[in-house]
Amino acid sequence: MEKVITANGLTKKFGDFAAVDHITFDVNKGEIFGFLGANGAGKTTAMRMLCGLLMPSSGQATVAGFDVYKQNELIKKNIGYMSQKFSLYEDLTLGENIRFYGGIYGLTDKQIDEKSYLLLHQLNMEHQEKILVKELPLGWKQKLAFSIAIVHDPAIVFLDEPTGGVDPVARREFWNLIYEASARGITIFVTTHYMDEAEYCNRVSVMVDGRIDALDSPLNLMKAHNAASMDEVFLQLARKAVRTDN
Repeated sequence: MEKVITANGLTKKFGDFAAVDHITFDVNKGEIFGFLGANGAGKTTAMRMLCGLLMPSSGQATVAGFDVYKQNELIKKNIGYMSQKFSLYEDLTLGENIRFYGGIYGLTDKQIDEKSYLLLHQLNMEHQEKILVKELPLGWKQKLAFSIAIVHDPAIVFLDEPTGGVDPVARREFWNLIYEASARGITIFVTTHYMDEAEYCNRVSVMVDGRIDALDSPLNLMKAHNAASMDEVFLQLARKAVRTDN
């Protein structure tokens, strides 16, 4: 299968402290890949390197075919990114947010108009283009933010705890959008603290103290750890952690 993320011995040190310690893994095109770890495990630092925001100390990695050392600006142009804390400008309307981010991603005015129509139609929000984002419920904000993060059809979208604080019904609707994007060939790289969401992923990695301690499908991980759920798997692995700060 086509690899859209490769990492081989990827490491990030801050002085003598190895925040990310020689991690090696691949992510396939269209895969939903869960990237898990307790606070302090190093997953945020690893994601920042893969997004072209932080230079590794050693090791190799490519994202969408681009080298994390030499082509980090090209990485940024070929990925989408969404976080729980900041994704949209709340004092702008839905339409203004779409136009703003479409411009950042390099879409033409014609492409932005076409994407705006499709995006709002898919979300059943055709008549809400002029509503301020701050007036939307959190679940709708997150669905809109995800749709905008992939408005330029990136090879990969990085989702950093995207459903934190969202109610269960809205979380399920959000994951339906993820499945649809994956079916179109967009690779999903997601961090989450909801272990039921980890079970929705094709494969899951679990970081402990800067290293990948487990990597497999949720079903295989549950079998290997004699666990009834990914929550049990995660607790077994996380209990081994020594450090607590990311």
